[in-house]
This record gives sequence, C-alpha cells and structure tokens, in this order.
Amino acid sequence: MKKPTLRCTGEKLSLLHLQAFILCFFLTQPAVFSQEPVKVFILSGQSNMVGAGKIDGGTSRWSSEFIEPVVSVYEGSYDPEVDYDQMEPIDTLKLDAFGGVEPTPYPGGGVQITRGFVQVKETGLYEFRPGYGGSMDNVMEVGGVEVHRKEIGKDAIRHEIKLEGGQKVPFKITYFTHQANGLGWIVRMDVPGTLATLVKHQGLYPFLMNENRQWISRDDVWYRGVITASGNRGLGVTGGRIGPELGFGHVVGNHFDEPVLLLKTSQGNRSLSWDFLPPGSERFEYGGQIFAGYKESPLSWEKGTQPVPINWYAGKQYDDCFQAAHEVLDHFDEQFPHWKGRGYKIEGFAWWQGDKDRYNEAHAIQYEKNLVRLIKTLRKEFSAPDAKFVVATLGQSEKGNAEGNEKRILDAQLAVDGTSGSYPEFKGNVSTVYTHPLSQGGASNSHYNGNAQTYMDVGIAMGQAMVDLLLK
Repeated sequence: MKKPTLRCTGEKLSLLHLQAFILCFFLTQPAVFSQEPVKVFILSGQSNMVGAGKIDGGTSRWSSEFIEPVVSVYEGSYDPEVDYDQMEPIDTLKLDAFGGVEPTPYPGGGVQITRGFVQVKETGLYEFRPGYGGSMDNVMEVGGVEVHRKEIGKDAIRHEIKLEGGQKVPFKITYFTHQANGLGWIVRMDVPGTLATLVKHQGLYPFLMNENRQWISRDDVWYRGVITASGNRGLGVTGGRIGPELGFGHVVGNHFDEPVLLLKTSQGNRSLSWDFLPPGSERFEYGGQIFAGYKESPLSWEKGTQPVPINWYAGKQYDDCFQAAHEVLDHFDEQFPHWKGRGYKIEGFAWWQGDKDRYNEAHAIQYEKNLVRLIKTLRKEFSAPDAKFVVATLGQSEKGNAEGNEKRILDAQLAVDGTSGSYPEFKGNVSTVYTHPLSQGGASNSHYNGNAQTYMDVGIAMGQAMVDLLLK
C-alpha cells in the first residue's frame, strides 16, 4: 500500500489540514532545531589526569620470538575457498629479518603466506597484531588457532592465546592483499593490574568490550585532548594508557540523553601554586622568600632582592592549558562536524592534581587558597557560573595518617567539598572524591604503578560525584 504524502502548500487549510501542515513543517526542518546542546566537561590536572593506567603488558615489535620464518607465494589473488596448504608455491623466501624496523622484503607476485614457529620466553596469554597499515589485512593462526583476522575494510578481531615459555608453536599468516610484510607486534595480555587483565580475565568493566571481546568506543561520548592529553575520537580504549576520563565518561554519558564531550587539557609535573597558578593570584611571603604571583617570574626570590625572570612564569601552564581549551570550543563546529550547529554547554570541571605542590612547603600551605581561586576562576573564564566542580585527592594520602605537606593538600582538597561547610558557596556544586580507598597501591608520583583499576575506579567515582551534583 502506498503511503499517503503530506504536501506543504500555502492553500487555505481546514483544521485537520492545518495540523498536518504543522507536522509536515517540523518533520522537514533540519534536526538541529530539536537538538539540545552538547554537554561539555573540562578535565585538567597533572600526569595522573593525563593518564598512566596500563591497557596491557606493553606492545613490542616482534623479532626473535619468531623462528625459521619463510614466505611462500601462490599464483593469483587471495581466494578464501582455496586450501593453500595443498598447493605448490611459485616462489619461497627465507626471511632473515622478520619484524623489527627493517624486515626482509616480501617478494610479491601473488598470494603471500608466512609460516614458521613462535617461541616466547615467558608463559602467559598473548595477543598478536600482524602487519601495519594495509598489511594488517590478513588472518593469523598460532598452533592452529585463529588469533587475528582483519578483512579488507573491516575492524580487526583478535583473540589471545596461552603460550608456554620456551615451547615452539607453529604459526601461519595469510595475507589478503599484495601489501604483505614482516612487521608485527606481540602483546602480553595477562599482566596483573592492566586493563586487559581486569576486563577480559577478571570480569571487571564489561561495558568496555563487545560480544567479540574487542574494545568498543562510544559515539555519544567524545574525547578531545589537548596539550599532553591528545586525541579526537569517540570514547574508548586506544593506545597504551588510560586516564580517569574513561570511567568518568561512561558515567556522565549514561546520565545524559544528549551527547557528551570530554575536553581534557592537562600536563604532568605541574604545581597549582606555580605552573597552574590562577589569574589574579598575588605574590606572598614565606620563610624569607617572596613567591611569585600570577605572571611573575621566577618561582621565588629572597625578600628585599630584585627577581631575575626565567623562561617561565607563574600561571604559564594555566594559560597554555585553558587557552588550548578555548581554541577547541571557539571552533566547535570545525572540531566536531558531526555536531555542527548544535552548540554546547559547559556542565562541569574535573580536577586531579596536587602531587608537585607537596614538595614545596610554601606551595602546600597555599594550596587551599589557590584551589578555591581555581574553582571560581575557571567558572568565570569559561562563562559557566553554574558549572559543577569535582576534585580528586591523591590516592596515597589517608585521612588520619597523612602528615606534613601531604596532609595540608589533602585537608585543602577536602575543605572545598560543598558538604564540609568551609565554603558555603560551594554547597551543592563542588564535590571532593576521597581516592585513598580506590587506590590499588603506589603513590601519585609513581602513577599508582600504572594500575588501570585505580584509574578506572577514580574516574567512575569522579563521574558519579559529578552526576550527584547535577541532580541537586
């Protein structure tokens, strides 16, 4: 049955026709008119916000693990119906160099298949990533088990395999195109504390994988990193490290019907009382030294002397990081063409920092004052007076046991929480996440030993704290 069509005309309309006309009008308008702005969260801090949680045991180029590799060439183009093991090759070549940065070139001239043995040093679960660029289009088998398959134009599907240290196991790589070479990477997938181990073997964070046990990315939550925190992609597991944005993004993304942008601008080894010093901060005196105010240099100088500037100034990292954030937001449609015309609204800020300030007593003493100024300044800086603010403490700092500068910084971070009563204006809009119970060990200066669970759990807790504030 042919569907009736609505024609939008200027003819005189009955009430029924008028209703149809109105419906037609809205159905034929660009979708942007019915779309809410993108929800933006700005994440910043030092190296732990940049992210050091290990995804796996580390990717390394393969080389000496592979023994007696030989490439065979078969006539024609790849045909999945052909059993190449039953065919005679038209050419064979022993590969003197397999892997590394300069593998022995393949001969070409037909379907190319590499066979040999793989022998790892340590027993464990391994993932193989054969090829680079176009040469990734292949299927790889180890011990007769398919461990990698990437059809042309499709995503790779990989499965880890357990190998015994010192044991020779046959392998075969069948390339689907002429772009074949000896490049490849091998990854240990069962190292304790890595995200791969936590998700694939301990059952944590199942939302990070699909039914094929492959990492997935979200198209409703977008990650944009600037300064050290680079990247422009859907939120998911990529590269070799994660930060708290992964857990944070999943929580806030699940809260909103509208799409979410995580804009992370962060740099390691930076102090709030020097590098990130907010605009408007004044110099202060401590221990016979004058400490720089915003835009002043150097960090400090002896009272009564003339400061000699260096090639850095108080607040330089603040300026660099948040100017970079402005650059992204000022060109929103260009940066995110899939959201063109939608606009955005800054919903909140997330801050994880404090490690470097604990090495300078004067900076630790000033931390609370500077943190309060940072919260107020960022809201003003981005014209977002109602934006929520979440702070995370340093994981090694424990209530009741922290001493010295660590205690000063912990107390400062806890003081800005809206429930503390120290700052009535922060009630209902600032929250501090106490991360010591979430840390799996290590300290902030060692990046919690790269334990991905620490980064995931801190991110999830920060995201939940943000959502709780948004609901108030």
